Amino acid sequence: MKLICEGLDLSDAVLKVIKATASRTTNPILEGIKLTASEDTLVLSATDLEISIEKTIPADVKIEGEVVVPGKIFADFIKKLSNEQIELSVTNQNTLKIKYTDSEGYLACMPAEEFPVIKQFTDGDSFTLSKFNLRDAINKTIFAAATDDSRPILKGCQFIVDNNEIIVAALDGFRVAQVKHNILSTSNKLKFVVPARSLGEISKLIDGDDEEITLYISNTYMMVTLGSTKIITRRLEGDFIDYTGALIKNPETTIIVNKKQLEYAIERASLLSRSINNNSITFDIKDRLLTVASNSDLGNVTENLTISLEGKDLLIGFNARYISDCLRNIDEEYIKVSFLSSIYPCSITSPDNDSFTFVVFPVRLYE
Repeated sequence: MKLICEGLDLSDAVLKVIKATASRTTNPILEGIKLTASEDTLVLSATDLEISIEKTIPADVKIEGEVVVPGKIFADFIKKLSNEQIELSVTNQNTLKIKYTDSEGYLACMPAEEFPVIKQFTDGDSFTLSKFNLRDAINKTIFAAATDDSRPILKGCQFIVDNNEIIVAALDGFRVAQVKHNILSTSNKLKFVVPARSLGEISKLIDGDDEEITLYISNTYMMVTLGSTKIITRRLEGDFIDYTGALIKNPETTIIVNKKQLEYAIERASLLSRSINNNSITFDIKDRLLTVASNSDLGNVTENLTISLEGKDLLIGFNARYISDCLRNIDEEYIKVSFLSSIYPCSITSPDNDSFTFVVFPVRLYE
């Protein structure tokens, strides 16, 4: 293999695909980046068997071929050459020679035939929506996905595609995040779960809001193409938890409050309880006033916010972080918070529509 390419193109490609390399594995090939040179392109590929990322860049290919380079070292080396023209060539000793200006470096490589075959397809089901709606649905849900391995299915987000709508949801046992958006078309009714980590990488690669994007779905994979970058992720197997029972339909108490004011009040109140008392805060709703408070051995904080109130007065406790995570993912000026009682979860929505719903479970209050 021998080729010449621009350092900026190569650096950008490496920084994209490196996200799919495995960080802790007994198989060194999964820590590598596969380089495939053919015709007038160089394709960089990486996979940890859950997510795969491929990036294609233009190249002046002298000799076609493929090789696997150690991902982290290659990435660290190439990102310092973004202003150079780079020549890559493989020697007879299966070593990659990196030549730039009057200098050169060498990296020991691994055989390309040991690299896993990355599944690609376009003949399964598919649906199309705007890039804005996809990125919004991802960013408003992935934070609520579980991070531990006790229930692997909860490390993903559930997609339900039906008619002209998509519903994306995530939960971890402490909160639920659900987002609804219109789609432009779909080949079928679909229901599947994708790892939240994979969705996070897809969101980072999405640019432009008005353009359309198509997601392809097979029995075991989801694939999306973003320009010259292709992401293939494995679907999670199993039944997602039915969270709809946690959605409040007939609240006993409803408030409308300024989102920023509530967010700042919670941040200040939780300063004293962050390492003590399970990071808990209380909401005391009474007489068109919401009092956000925390109490610990270090002191106490009381924040009073003016609200619009419908229904009963209420005293309820929450883990401050779970409320704050939701508020950080809301762009609206005002939010509606609905409650059933002090022992049932609350729901956070827009006052005007149901495009997003966040559900947060309460903590027990002690006398």
